[in-house]
Amino acid sequence: MANEFNPDLPSNRMVFEVRRDNSVWPHFKERLEELMTQYGLSAEEKDAFRAIDVRRLGEMGVHPYFLPQITRLFHGSSQNTTKSAAALAYRESFGDQIVNHRDEDEVSHG
Repeated sequence: MANEFNPDLPSNRMVFEVRRDNSVWPHFKERLEELMTQYGLSAEEKDAFRAIDVRRLGEMGVHPYFLPQITRLFHGSSQNTTKSAAALAYRESFGDQIVNHRDEDEVSHG
């Protein structure tokens, strides 16, 4: 996946601002359609957000740092482990491009 960050992409501004607004981010899923319209996202961006397809969003120019943040906006960040809903959504988008790491409890401490 080549990710050419596009600072002018409306998705970047939306994610940046939503993550910083404690009155908005907890209601991101419920307000998604309103927010996408408010920030002027393209039809392609909207489709990718609806599908939570962070790989496609990355290919469109969303900043790489925001990609896992997007899954957290949809799924929350509590229990932020490799098996959390947000991490699994991220993995689903990237499939075989994700490097697997052993869970901490599987790592030998000796």
